[in-house]
Amino acid sequence: MTDLLLALALGLGIGLGCRWFDLPLPAPPRLVGALLVVAMTLGFVGMDTLLRGSGA
Repeated sequence: MTDLLLALALGLGIGLGCRWFDLPLPAPPRLVGALLVVAMTLGFVGMDTLLRGSGA
């Protein structure tokens, strides 16, 4: 739970910093690219959960 809150705070901090300093976001500008990032994140989290659950 702490990891989730830390990741959320870090993501929001990066987004706020980019907005404050008028920097381009470190994310793809298209919907397909953003969905690719979401899919990769879900795959990473899912595999992490699967491996931790199996005792590996």
